[in-house]
Amino acid sequence: MSTEVAPQPNAVHSHAPQGGDPTSISGIPLKRVYTPDDVGGIEFLDDVGRPGAFPYTRGIHETMYRGRPWTMRQFAGFGSAAQTNERFKYLLEHGQTGLSTAFDLPTLMGRDSDDPLALGEVGKCGVAISSLEDMRVLFDGINVGEVSTSMTINAPAAILLAFYICVAKQQGVPLEKLRGTLQNDILKEFHAQNEYVFPPEPSVKLVIDTIEYCTKHLPQWNTVSISGYHIREAGSTAVQELAFTLADGMCYVEQSLERGLRVDDFAPRLSFFWDVHNEFFEEIAKFRAARRIWARTMRDKFDAKSERSWWLRCHAQTAGVSLTEQQPKVNIIRVAYQAMAAVLGGTQSLHTNSMDETLSLPTEQAAKIALRTQQILAEETGVTRTVDPLGGSYYVEALTSEVERRALEIFKEIDQLGGVLPAIETGYFRRSIADASHRFGAEFDRGERVMIGVNKHVEDDYERIPTLKIDASVEPEQVARLKQMKSRRDASRHQAALTKLEEAARAGENVMPALVDASEALATVGEMMSTLKKVYGRYDGAPEW
Repeated sequence: MSTEVAPQPNAVHSHAPQGGDPTSISGIPLKRVYTPDDVGGIEFLDDVGRPGAFPYTRGIHETMYRGRPWTMRQFAGFGSAAQTNERFKYLLEHGQTGLSTAFDLPTLMGRDSDDPLALGEVGKCGVAISSLEDMRVLFDGINVGEVSTSMTINAPAAILLAFYICVAKQQGVPLEKLRGTLQNDILKEFHAQNEYVFPPEPSVKLVIDTIEYCTKHLPQWNTVSISGYHIREAGSTAVQELAFTLADGMCYVEQSLERGLRVDDFAPRLSFFWDVHNEFFEEIAKFRAARRIWARTMRDKFDAKSERSWWLRCHAQTAGVSLTEQQPKVNIIRVAYQAMAAVLGGTQSLHTNSMDETLSLPTEQAAKIALRTQQILAEETGVTRTVDPLGGSYYVEALTSEVERRALEIFKEIDQLGGVLPAIETGYFRRSIADASHRFGAEFDRGERVMIGVNKHVEDDYERIPTLKIDASVEPEQVARLKQMKSRRDASRHQAALTKLEEAARAGENVMPALVDASEALATVGEMMSTLKKVYGRYDGAPEW
Protein backbone atom coordinates (compact mmCIF):
# COMPACT_ATOMS: atom_id res chain seq x y z
CA MET A 1 0.00 0.00 0.00
CA SER A 2 2.99 2.28 0.38
CA THR A 3 3.97 4.65 -2.39
CA GLU A 4 7.11 6.64 -3.02
CA VAL A 5 7.19 10.32 -3.91
CA ALA A 6 10.40 12.19 -4.43
CA PRO A 7 10.99 14.79 -1.68
CA GLN A 8 10.51 18.36 -2.78
CA PRO A 9 13.27 20.92 -2.30
CA ASN A 10 13.08 23.05 0.82
CA ALA A 11 9.81 21.53 2.06
CA VAL A 12 9.03 22.57 5.62
CA HIS A 13 9.66 19.54 7.87
CA SER A 14 8.20 19.76 11.35
CA HIS A 15 6.56 17.44 13.82
CA ALA A 16 5.05 20.25 15.86
CA PRO A 17 1.71 19.28 17.39
CA GLN A 18 -1.51 20.49 15.84
CA GLY A 19 -2.43 23.79 17.40
CA GLY A 20 -4.47 26.91 17.18
CA ASP A 21 -1.36 29.04 16.79
CA PRO A 22 -2.05 31.50 13.93
CA THR A 23 1.40 30.71 12.55
CA SER A 24 0.48 27.08 11.83
CA ILE A 25 -2.31 24.91 10.47
CA SER A 26 -2.68 21.24 11.40
CA GLY A 27 0.78 21.38 12.88
CA ILE A 28 2.33 22.74 9.69
CA PRO A 29 4.36 25.88 10.50
CA LEU A 30 3.49 28.83 8.29
CA LYS A 31 5.88 31.51 7.15
CA ARG A 32 4.92 35.17 6.97
CA VAL A 33 5.69 35.26 3.27
CA TYR A 34 6.58 32.62 0.66
CA THR A 35 9.13 33.03 -2.12
CA PRO A 36 10.50 30.91 -4.99
CA ASP A 37 12.98 29.41 -2.50
CA ASP A 38 10.09 27.68 -0.71
CA VAL A 39 9.29 25.64 -3.79
CA GLY A 40 12.87 25.00 -4.86
CA GLY A 41 13.01 27.88 -7.28
CA ILE A 42 10.76 28.78 -10.18
CA GLU A 43 11.89 25.70 -12.13
CA PHE A 44 10.05 23.52 -9.60
CA LEU A 45 6.76 24.65 -11.07
CA ASP A 46 7.54 22.67 -14.22
CA ASP A 47 7.42 19.49 -12.12
CA VAL A 48 3.94 20.25 -10.86
CA GLY A 49 2.53 19.50 -14.27
CA ARG A 50 0.03 21.22 -16.49
CA PRO A 51 -3.72 20.79 -16.04
CA GLY A 52 -4.77 17.50 -17.56
CA ALA A 53 -1.22 16.11 -17.45
CA PHE A 54 0.39 13.67 -15.01
CA PRO A 55 0.54 13.92 -11.98
CA TYR A 56 -2.60 16.13 -12.21
CA THR A 57 -1.69 18.47 -9.38
CA ARG A 58 -3.43 21.21 -11.34
CA GLY A 59 -6.51 19.19 -12.31
CA ILE A 60 -7.39 16.00 -14.15
CA HIS A 61 -8.82 17.81 -17.19
CA GLU A 62 -6.95 20.20 -19.44
CA THR A 63 -9.88 22.63 -19.61
CA MET A 64 -11.51 21.86 -16.22
CA TYR A 65 -14.53 24.14 -15.66
CA ARG A 66 -14.04 25.94 -18.96
CA GLY A 67 -15.06 22.68 -20.59
CA ARG A 68 -17.87 21.79 -18.15
CA PRO A 69 -18.75 23.10 -14.69
CA TRP A 70 -18.80 20.76 -11.73
CA THR A 71 -21.95 18.73 -11.02
CA MET A 72 -24.20 20.48 -8.50
CA ARG A 73 -25.55 17.68 -6.35
CA GLN A 74 -27.63 18.58 -3.29
CA PHE A 75 -28.23 15.87 -0.69
CA ALA A 76 -31.95 15.04 -0.35
CA GLY A 77 -34.00 12.44 1.43
CA PHE A 78 -36.57 12.49 4.21
CA GLY A 79 -39.80 10.83 5.22
CA SER A 80 -41.38 8.53 2.68
CA ALA A 81 -40.22 7.68 -0.83
CA ALA A 82 -43.09 9.79 -2.21
CA GLN A 83 -42.02 12.87 -0.20
CA THR A 84 -38.39 12.56 -1.32
CA ASN A 85 -39.53 12.03 -4.91
CA GLU A 86 -41.22 15.43 -4.70
CA ARG A 87 -38.02 17.02 -3.33
CA PHE A 88 -35.96 15.42 -6.12
CA LYS A 89 -38.28 16.94 -8.73
CA TYR A 90 -38.16 20.32 -6.97
CA LEU A 91 -34.35 20.38 -7.04
CA LEU A 92 -34.18 19.27 -10.68
CA GLU A 93 -36.65 22.00 -11.62
CA HIS A 94 -34.42 24.59 -9.91
CA GLY A 95 -31.27 23.68 -11.80
CA GLN A 96 -29.69 20.81 -9.86
CA THR A 97 -27.74 18.56 -12.22
CA GLY A 98 -27.54 15.36 -10.17
CA LEU A 99 -29.49 13.58 -7.45
CA SER A 100 -27.96 12.64 -4.11
CA THR A 101 -29.93 10.32 -1.85
CA ALA A 102 -29.90 10.30 1.95
CA PHE A 103 -31.38 7.22 3.64
CA ASP A 104 -32.82 6.93 7.13
CA LEU A 105 -31.00 5.12 9.93
CA PRO A 106 -32.91 1.81 9.66
CA THR A 107 -32.07 1.60 5.94
CA LEU A 108 -28.43 2.56 6.57
CA MET A 109 -28.15 -0.25 9.12
CA GLY A 110 -29.89 -2.80 6.89
CA ARG A 111 -33.16 -2.97 8.81
CA ASP A 112 -36.73 -2.65 7.57
CA SER A 113 -39.14 0.07 8.65
CA ASP A 114 -41.21 -2.47 10.62
CA ASP A 115 -38.23 -3.76 12.60
CA PRO A 116 -38.71 -3.11 16.35
CA LEU A 117 -35.34 -1.34 16.45
CA ALA A 118 -36.52 1.07 13.73
CA LEU A 119 -39.21 2.52 16.00
CA GLY A 120 -38.97 6.31 16.08
CA GLU A 121 -36.32 6.52 13.33
CA VAL A 122 -38.29 5.83 10.16
CA GLY A 123 -37.84 8.67 7.67
CA LYS A 124 -36.11 10.91 10.23
CA CYS A 125 -32.56 11.41 8.91
CA GLY A 126 -33.29 10.37 5.34
CA VAL A 127 -35.76 8.49 3.20
CA ALA A 128 -37.14 5.10 4.30
CA ILE A 129 -36.42 2.41 1.69
CA SER A 130 -37.25 -1.18 2.64
CA SER A 131 -38.05 -2.82 -0.70
CA LEU A 132 -38.01 -2.47 -4.46
CA GLU A 133 -41.51 -1.00 -4.27
CA ASP A 134 -40.16 1.93 -2.22
CA MET A 135 -37.39 2.46 -4.77
CA ARG A 136 -39.91 2.51 -7.61
CA VAL A 137 -41.82 5.29 -5.85
CA LEU A 138 -38.60 7.19 -5.11
CA PHE A 139 -37.85 7.50 -8.84
CA ASP A 140 -41.40 7.68 -10.14
CA GLY A 141 -41.50 10.11 -13.07
CA ILE A 142 -37.69 10.44 -13.10
CA ASN A 143 -35.88 8.75 -15.97
CA VAL A 144 -32.87 7.10 -14.36
CA GLY A 145 -31.19 6.99 -17.76
CA GLU A 146 -31.14 10.80 -17.88
CA VAL A 147 -29.97 11.73 -14.37
CA SER A 148 -26.86 10.95 -12.37
CA THR A 149 -27.81 9.48 -8.99
CA SER A 150 -25.64 9.25 -5.90
CA MET A 151 -26.63 6.97 -3.02
CA THR A 152 -25.02 7.50 0.37
CA ILE A 153 -25.16 4.03 1.89
CA ASN A 154 -22.56 1.48 2.89
CA ALA A 155 -23.30 -1.78 4.75
CA PRO A 156 -26.37 -2.60 2.57
CA ALA A 157 -25.02 -0.71 -0.47
CA ALA A 158 -25.11 -3.77 -2.74
CA ILE A 159 -28.82 -4.24 -1.97
CA LEU A 160 -29.75 -0.62 -2.76
CA LEU A 161 -27.76 -0.89 -5.99
CA ALA A 162 -29.76 -4.02 -6.84
CA PHE A 163 -32.99 -2.05 -6.27
CA TYR A 164 -31.76 0.73 -8.59
CA ILE A 165 -30.84 -1.81 -11.27
CA CYS A 166 -34.35 -3.28 -11.06
CA VAL A 167 -35.91 0.21 -11.42
CA ALA A 168 -33.79 0.80 -14.53
CA LYS A 169 -34.92 -2.51 -16.02
CA GLN A 170 -38.57 -1.67 -15.33
CA GLN A 171 -38.13 1.75 -16.97
CA GLY A 172 -36.53 0.08 -19.98
CA VAL A 173 -33.18 1.82 -19.41
CA PRO A 174 -30.13 -0.22 -20.49
CA LEU A 175 -27.73 -0.74 -17.58
CA GLU A 176 -24.83 0.63 -19.60
CA LYS A 177 -26.58 4.02 -19.60
CA LEU A 178 -26.85 4.29 -15.81
CA ARG A 179 -24.73 7.08 -14.34
CA GLY A 180 -24.18 7.70 -10.68
CA THR A 181 -22.23 6.80 -7.58
CA LEU A 182 -22.66 4.28 -4.80
CA GLN A 183 -20.83 5.39 -1.67
CA ASN A 184 -20.18 1.76 -0.76
CA ASP A 185 -17.10 2.63 1.35
CA ILE A 186 -17.31 0.24 4.27
CA LEU A 187 -13.75 0.81 5.48
CA LYS A 188 -14.44 4.36 6.65
CA GLU A 189 -17.37 2.97 8.67
CA PHE A 190 -14.88 1.02 10.77
CA HIS A 191 -12.71 4.14 11.10
CA ALA A 192 -15.33 6.72 11.92
CA GLN A 193 -19.05 6.38 11.27
CA ASN A 194 -19.92 2.98 12.83
CA GLU A 195 -22.60 1.98 10.30
CA TYR A 196 -21.14 -1.48 9.75
CA VAL A 197 -22.81 -4.85 10.23
CA PHE A 198 -20.50 -7.62 9.03
CA PRO A 199 -16.81 -8.08 9.97
CA PRO A 200 -14.24 -6.19 7.86
CA GLU A 201 -13.25 -9.00 5.48
CA PRO A 202 -16.73 -10.06 4.29
CA SER A 203 -17.73 -6.40 4.29
CA VAL A 204 -14.92 -5.62 1.83
CA LYS A 205 -15.83 -8.75 -0.14
CA LEU A 206 -19.28 -7.25 -0.77
CA VAL A 207 -17.65 -4.05 -2.03
CA ILE A 208 -15.52 -6.03 -4.47
CA ASP A 209 -18.65 -7.89 -5.61
CA THR A 210 -20.19 -4.57 -6.65
CA ILE A 211 -16.97 -3.45 -8.36
CA GLU A 212 -16.81 -6.69 -10.35
CA TYR A 213 -20.51 -6.62 -11.27
CA CYS A 214 -20.53 -2.97 -12.33
CA THR A 215 -17.32 -3.36 -14.31
CA LYS A 216 -19.17 -5.92 -16.44
CA HIS A 217 -22.67 -4.44 -16.55
CA LEU A 218 -22.70 -0.75 -15.48
CA PRO A 219 -19.62 0.76 -17.17
CA GLN A 220 -20.55 4.39 -16.34
CA TRP A 221 -21.31 3.73 -12.67
CA ASN A 222 -18.89 4.89 -9.95
CA THR A 223 -18.67 1.77 -7.83
CA VAL A 224 -17.15 3.22 -4.65
CA SER A 225 -17.05 6.78 -3.36
CA ILE A 226 -14.03 6.43 -1.12
CA SER A 227 -14.92 8.83 1.63
CA GLY A 228 -12.78 11.12 3.71
CA TYR A 229 -15.83 13.17 4.59
CA HIS A 230 -16.95 11.10 7.56
CA ILE A 231 -13.38 10.66 8.77
CA ARG A 232 -13.02 14.44 8.89
CA GLU A 233 -16.44 14.95 10.48
CA ALA A 234 -15.38 12.54 13.23
CA GLY A 235 -12.51 14.87 14.13
CA SER A 236 -9.49 14.03 11.98
CA THR A 237 -7.08 16.59 10.61
CA ALA A 238 -7.02 17.39 6.89
CA VAL A 239 -3.82 15.36 6.49
CA GLN A 240 -5.34 12.35 8.27
CA GLU A 241 -8.45 12.62 6.12
CA LEU A 242 -6.29 12.58 3.01
CA ALA A 243 -4.03 9.72 4.11
CA PHE A 244 -6.69 7.42 5.58
CA THR A 245 -8.94 7.86 2.56
CA LEU A 246 -6.24 7.16 0.00
CA ALA A 247 -5.10 4.15 2.06
CA ASP A 248 -8.66 2.80 1.92
CA GLY A 249 -8.69 3.32 -1.84
CA MET A 250 -5.45 1.40 -2.21
CA CYS A 251 -6.95 -1.43 -0.15
CA TYR A 252 -9.93 -1.69 -2.52
CA VAL A 253 -7.56 -1.76 -5.49
CA GLU A 254 -5.49 -4.53 -3.91
CA GLN A 255 -8.58 -6.60 -3.11
CA SER A 256 -9.96 -6.14 -6.63
CA LEU A 257 -6.67 -7.30 -8.13
CA GLU A 258 -6.77 -10.37 -5.87
CA ARG A 259 -10.25 -11.08 -7.26
CA GLY A 260 -8.61 -11.27 -10.68
CA LEU A 261 -9.82 -7.98 -12.11
CA ARG A 262 -7.58 -5.94 -14.39
CA VAL A 263 -6.71 -2.60 -12.87
CA ASP A 264 -7.58 -0.56 -15.94
CA ASP A 265 -10.99 -2.22 -16.14
CA PHE A 266 -12.20 -1.05 -12.73
CA ALA A 267 -9.96 1.77 -11.47
CA PRO A 268 -11.45 4.50 -13.72
CA ARG A 269 -14.80 4.06 -11.92
CA LEU A 270 -13.43 4.59 -8.42
CA SER A 271 -14.12 8.06 -7.04
CA PHE A 272 -13.41 10.01 -3.86
CA PHE A 273 -15.44 12.15 -1.48
CA TRP A 274 -13.80 14.97 0.47
CA ASP A 275 -14.87 17.20 3.33
CA VAL A 276 -14.21 20.92 2.78
CA HIS A 277 -13.53 22.68 6.05
CA ASN A 278 -12.80 26.26 7.04
CA GLU A 279 -9.02 26.45 6.57
CA PHE A 280 -9.22 27.75 3.01
CA PHE A 281 -5.74 27.14 1.60
CA GLU A 282 -5.20 23.87 3.45
CA GLU A 283 -8.30 22.44 1.80
CA ILE A 284 -7.11 23.51 -1.65
CA ALA A 285 -3.69 21.97 -1.00
CA LYS A 286 -5.39 18.74 0.14
CA PHE A 287 -7.18 18.34 -3.21
CA ARG A 288 -4.00 19.03 -5.17
CA ALA A 289 -1.85 16.67 -3.08
CA ALA A 290 -4.47 13.92 -3.29
CA ARG A 291 -4.45 13.94 -7.08
CA ARG A 292 -0.67 13.79 -7.18
CA ILE A 293 -0.37 10.89 -4.72
CA TRP A 294 -3.14 8.84 -6.36
CA ALA A 295 -1.75 9.29 -9.87
CA ARG A 296 1.73 8.17 -8.88
CA THR A 297 0.42 5.24 -6.85
CA MET A 298 -1.83 3.93 -9.63
CA ARG A 299 0.88 4.26 -12.27
CA ASP A 300 3.97 3.23 -10.32
CA LYS A 301 2.66 0.71 -7.78
CA PHE A 302 -0.39 -0.82 -9.44
CA ASP A 303 1.00 -0.56 -12.99
CA ALA A 304 -2.14 1.05 -14.41
CA LYS A 305 -1.65 1.96 -18.06
CA SER A 306 -4.81 3.98 -18.70
CA GLU A 307 -4.68 7.67 -17.92
CA ARG A 308 -8.23 7.40 -16.54
CA SER A 309 -6.96 4.97 -13.90
CA TRP A 310 -4.52 7.65 -12.72
CA TRP A 311 -7.24 10.30 -12.28
CA LEU A 312 -8.51 11.06 -8.82
CA ARG A 313 -12.09 12.10 -9.58
CA CYS A 314 -13.94 13.47 -6.59
CA HIS A 315 -17.10 14.80 -5.05
CA ALA A 316 -16.89 17.30 -2.20
CA GLN A 317 -19.24 18.47 0.51
CA THR A 318 -18.93 21.47 2.76
CA ALA A 319 -18.24 20.69 6.42
CA GLY A 320 -21.36 19.83 8.35
CA VAL A 321 -19.44 19.83 11.62
CA SER A 322 -18.54 23.50 11.08
CA LEU A 323 -22.17 24.65 11.08
CA THR A 324 -23.69 26.22 14.17
CA GLU A 325 -27.13 26.37 15.75
CA GLN A 326 -26.25 29.88 16.92
CA GLN A 327 -26.76 32.57 14.26
CA PRO A 328 -27.64 29.92 11.64
CA LYS A 329 -27.76 32.37 8.72
CA VAL A 330 -24.00 32.84 9.20
CA ASN A 331 -23.69 29.24 8.00
CA ILE A 332 -24.51 30.49 4.49
CA ILE A 333 -21.25 32.45 4.54
CA ARG A 334 -19.21 29.53 5.87
CA VAL A 335 -20.61 27.27 3.17
CA ALA A 336 -19.84 29.79 0.41
CA TYR A 337 -16.16 30.02 1.37
CA GLN A 338 -15.87 26.24 1.75
CA ALA A 339 -17.52 25.76 -1.64
CA MET A 340 -15.05 28.15 -3.25
CA ALA A 341 -12.16 26.18 -1.73
CA ALA A 342 -13.56 22.97 -3.26
CA VAL A 343 -13.87 24.61 -6.66
CA LEU A 344 -10.41 26.17 -6.55
CA GLY A 345 -9.13 22.76 -5.45
CA GLY A 346 -10.64 21.18 -8.57
CA THR A 347 -13.62 19.07 -7.48
CA GLN A 348 -15.79 17.37 -10.13
CA SER A 349 -18.98 17.45 -8.04
CA LEU A 350 -20.14 19.49 -5.06
CA HIS A 351 -22.79 19.49 -2.36
CA THR A 352 -23.25 22.70 -0.40
CA ASN A 353 -24.79 22.29 3.05
CA SER A 354 -27.94 24.16 3.95
CA MET A 355 -27.89 26.72 6.74
CA ASP A 356 -30.32 24.68 8.85
CA GLU A 357 -28.62 21.28 8.69
CA THR A 358 -27.33 21.51 12.25
CA LEU A 359 -30.99 21.87 13.36
CA SER A 360 -32.89 19.49 11.08
CA LEU A 361 -33.12 18.12 7.58
CA PRO A 362 -33.08 21.07 5.15
CA THR A 363 -36.21 22.99 4.28
CA GLU A 364 -36.87 23.65 0.60
CA GLN A 365 -35.90 27.30 1.03
CA ALA A 366 -32.60 26.47 2.74
CA ALA A 367 -31.78 23.83 0.11
CA LYS A 368 -32.47 26.36 -2.67
CA ILE A 369 -30.13 28.93 -1.08
CA ALA A 370 -27.41 26.26 -0.87
CA LEU A 371 -27.91 25.44 -4.54
CA ARG A 372 -27.89 29.14 -5.49
CA THR A 373 -24.54 29.43 -3.68
CA GLN A 374 -23.04 27.03 -6.20
CA GLN A 375 -24.75 28.72 -9.13
CA ILE A 376 -23.33 32.11 -8.10
CA LEU A 377 -19.87 30.54 -7.87
CA ALA A 378 -20.19 29.04 -11.33
CA GLU A 379 -21.88 31.92 -13.13
CA GLU A 380 -20.91 35.17 -11.38
CA THR A 381 -17.48 34.91 -9.75
CA GLY A 382 -15.35 34.03 -12.78
CA VAL A 383 -13.73 31.00 -11.13
CA THR A 384 -14.56 28.88 -14.18
CA ARG A 385 -12.59 31.07 -16.57
CA THR A 386 -9.11 29.67 -15.88
CA VAL A 387 -7.74 26.36 -14.66
CA ASP A 388 -6.12 26.11 -11.21
CA PRO A 389 -5.92 29.89 -10.66
CA LEU A 390 -3.86 29.41 -7.47
CA GLY A 391 -1.33 27.15 -9.17
CA GLY A 392 2.11 28.70 -8.96
CA SER A 393 1.40 30.43 -5.68
CA TYR A 394 4.52 29.85 -3.62
CA TYR A 395 2.36 29.34 -0.54
CA VAL A 396 -0.08 26.92 -2.17
CA GLU A 397 2.68 24.90 -3.84
CA ALA A 398 4.73 24.64 -0.64
CA LEU A 399 1.64 23.71 1.37
CA THR A 400 0.63 21.09 -1.21
CA SER A 401 4.04 19.44 -0.95
CA GLU A 402 3.99 19.47 2.86
CA VAL A 403 0.50 17.97 3.02
CA GLU A 404 1.71 15.27 0.63
CA ARG A 405 4.83 14.56 2.69
CA ARG A 406 2.86 14.17 5.90
CA ALA A 407 0.35 11.87 4.23
CA LEU A 408 3.20 9.63 3.05
CA GLU A 409 4.43 9.37 6.64
CA ILE A 410 1.00 8.09 7.67
CA PHE A 411 1.09 5.49 4.88
CA LYS A 412 4.31 4.16 6.41
CA GLU A 413 2.62 3.81 9.80
CA ILE A 414 -0.25 1.83 8.24
CA ASP A 415 2.21 -0.39 6.35
CA GLN A 416 4.05 -1.14 9.59
CA LEU A 417 0.76 -2.41 11.04
CA GLY A 418 0.29 -4.77 8.10
CA GLY A 419 -2.11 -2.71 6.01
CA VAL A 420 -5.57 -1.24 6.38
CA LEU A 421 -7.47 -4.33 7.59
CA PRO A 422 -4.97 -5.25 10.34
CA ALA A 423 -4.78 -1.57 11.34
CA ILE A 424 -8.56 -1.54 11.83
CA GLU A 425 -8.28 -4.44 14.27
CA THR A 426 -5.60 -2.64 16.29
CA GLY A 427 -7.80 0.45 16.63
CA TYR A 428 -5.19 2.60 14.86
CA PHE A 429 -7.64 4.70 12.84
CA ARG A 430 -10.10 5.32 15.67
CA ARG A 431 -7.32 6.20 18.11
CA SER A 432 -5.70 8.62 15.67
CA ILE A 433 -8.98 10.38 14.93
CA ALA A 434 -9.90 10.55 18.62
CA ASP A 435 -6.54 12.12 19.48
CA ALA A 436 -6.96 14.76 16.77
CA SER A 437 -10.52 15.48 17.85
CA HIS A 438 -9.40 15.88 21.46
CA ARG A 439 -6.71 18.38 20.44
CA PHE A 440 -9.23 20.37 18.44
CA GLY A 441 -11.68 20.43 21.36
CA ALA A 442 -8.97 21.55 23.78
CA GLU A 443 -7.95 24.37 21.45
CA PHE A 444 -11.58 25.46 21.16
CA ASP A 445 -11.95 25.45 24.95
CA ARG A 446 -8.85 27.63 25.27
CA GLY A 447 -10.22 30.06 22.69
CA GLU A 448 -7.51 29.25 20.17
CA ARG A 449 -10.10 27.88 17.73
CA VAL A 450 -12.71 30.47 16.86
CA MET A 451 -16.30 29.67 15.95
CA ILE A 452 -18.25 32.82 15.24
CA GLY A 453 -21.40 33.01 17.30
CA VAL A 454 -20.25 30.30 19.69
CA ASN A 455 -17.06 31.51 21.38
CA LYS A 456 -16.63 34.88 19.66
CA HIS A 457 -19.08 37.57 18.52
CA VAL A 458 -21.73 35.81 20.56
CA GLU A 459 -25.36 36.97 20.52
CA ASP A 460 -27.71 35.60 23.15
CA ASP A 461 -30.80 36.71 21.24
CA TYR A 462 -30.07 35.49 17.71
CA GLU A 463 -32.65 34.96 14.99
CA ARG A 464 -34.29 31.53 14.85
CA ILE A 465 -35.20 30.03 11.47
CA PRO A 466 -37.97 27.65 10.39
CA THR A 467 -37.04 23.96 10.41
CA LEU A 468 -38.40 20.92 8.62
CA LYS A 469 -40.76 18.74 10.64
CA ILE A 470 -41.23 15.10 9.71
CA ASP A 471 -44.94 14.28 9.84
CA ALA A 472 -45.72 11.76 12.59
CA SER A 473 -47.81 9.80 10.09
CA VAL A 474 -44.76 8.84 7.99
CA GLU A 475 -43.74 5.88 10.14
CA PRO A 476 -47.13 4.13 10.58
CA GLU A 477 -47.96 4.64 6.90
CA GLN A 478 -44.58 3.27 5.80
CA VAL A 479 -44.95 0.24 8.08
CA ALA A 480 -48.48 -0.41 6.81
CA ARG A 481 -47.32 -0.28 3.16
CA LEU A 482 -44.48 -2.66 3.94
CA LYS A 483 -46.71 -5.17 5.70
CA GLN A 484 -49.22 -5.02 2.85
CA MET A 485 -46.45 -5.69 0.31
CA LYS A 486 -45.22 -8.69 2.29
CA SER A 487 -48.72 -10.14 2.43
CA ARG A 488 -49.25 -10.13 -1.35
CA ARG A 489 -45.84 -11.13 -2.72
CA ASP A 490 -45.24 -14.59 -4.15
CA ALA A 491 -44.11 -16.49 -1.05
CA SER A 492 -42.48 -19.39 -2.89
CA ARG A 493 -40.55 -17.12 -5.26
CA HIS A 494 -39.49 -14.95 -2.32
CA GLN A 495 -38.18 -17.87 -0.28
CA ALA A 496 -36.42 -19.44 -3.25
CA ALA A 497 -34.62 -16.15 -3.95
CA LEU A 498 -33.37 -15.85 -0.35
CA THR A 499 -32.20 -19.48 -0.42
CA LYS A 500 -30.29 -18.76 -3.64
CA LEU A 501 -28.71 -15.70 -2.00
CA GLU A 502 -27.54 -17.72 1.01
CA GLU A 503 -26.09 -20.43 -1.25
CA ALA A 504 -24.18 -17.85 -3.31
CA ALA A 505 -22.76 -16.26 -0.15
CA ARG A 506 -21.68 -19.62 1.30
CA ALA A 507 -20.02 -20.57 -1.99
CA GLY A 508 -18.02 -17.34 -1.99
CA GLU A 509 -19.66 -16.27 -5.25
CA ASN A 510 -20.42 -12.74 -6.34
CA VAL A 511 -23.80 -12.15 -4.68
CA MET A 512 -24.96 -9.28 -6.92
CA PRO A 513 -26.98 -11.48 -9.34
CA ALA A 514 -28.69 -13.15 -6.39
CA LEU A 515 -29.45 -9.76 -4.82
CA VAL A 516 -31.07 -8.56 -8.06
CA ASP A 517 -33.21 -11.70 -8.19
CA ALA A 518 -34.19 -11.35 -4.53
CA SER A 519 -35.07 -7.69 -5.09
CA GLU A 520 -37.37 -8.61 -7.97
CA ALA A 521 -38.97 -11.23 -5.71
CA LEU A 522 -39.72 -8.34 -3.28
CA ALA A 523 -37.31 -9.47 -0.58
CA THR A 524 -36.67 -6.57 1.78
CA VAL A 525 -33.44 -4.92 2.85
CA GLY A 526 -33.74 -6.52 6.30
CA GLU A 527 -34.42 -9.98 4.92
CA MET A 528 -31.44 -9.90 2.56
CA MET A 529 -29.14 -8.55 5.27
CA SER A 530 -30.34 -11.25 7.70
CA THR A 531 -29.64 -13.91 5.07
CA LEU A 532 -26.09 -12.63 4.57
CA LYS A 533 -25.61 -12.39 8.33
CA LYS A 534 -26.14 -16.17 8.57
CA VAL A 535 -23.02 -16.58 6.46
CA TYR A 536 -20.85 -13.58 7.36
CA GLY A 537 -21.84 -13.07 11.01
CA ARG A 538 -21.87 -9.74 12.86
CA TYR A 539 -18.77 -7.77 13.69
CA ASP A 540 -17.76 -7.99 17.35
CA GLY A 541 -18.59 -4.71 19.00
CA ALA A 542 -21.06 -3.73 16.28
CA PRO A 543 -23.81 -1.49 17.65
CA GLU A 544 -27.04 -3.30 18.46
CA TRP A 545 -28.45 -1.70 15.34
